[in-house]
Amino acid sequence: MGESKRRRQALGDDYGQEEPVLPWLPLTKQQSQQFMRWTTRGTWAAIILLIAFWVTFRFIGPGFGWWELVD
Repeated sequence: MGESKRRRQALGDDYGQEEPVLPWLPLTKQQSQQFMRWTTRGTWAAIILLIAFWVTFRFIGPGFGWWELVD
């Protein structure tokens, strides 16, 4: 008998299903990888928006007279 058949008999109905990251947390490994992928994209988007805001405020803003509004 091969190892996969033994594993199938040992696991029963759980055979072929993804196992959770933690036993008490109902998230699979694939779901945790998707979460990491989306949070990484969101972080980079926030960094790019912050840089765009800073460039606009620092370099373009004084040309429109925004510094008089701040003082």
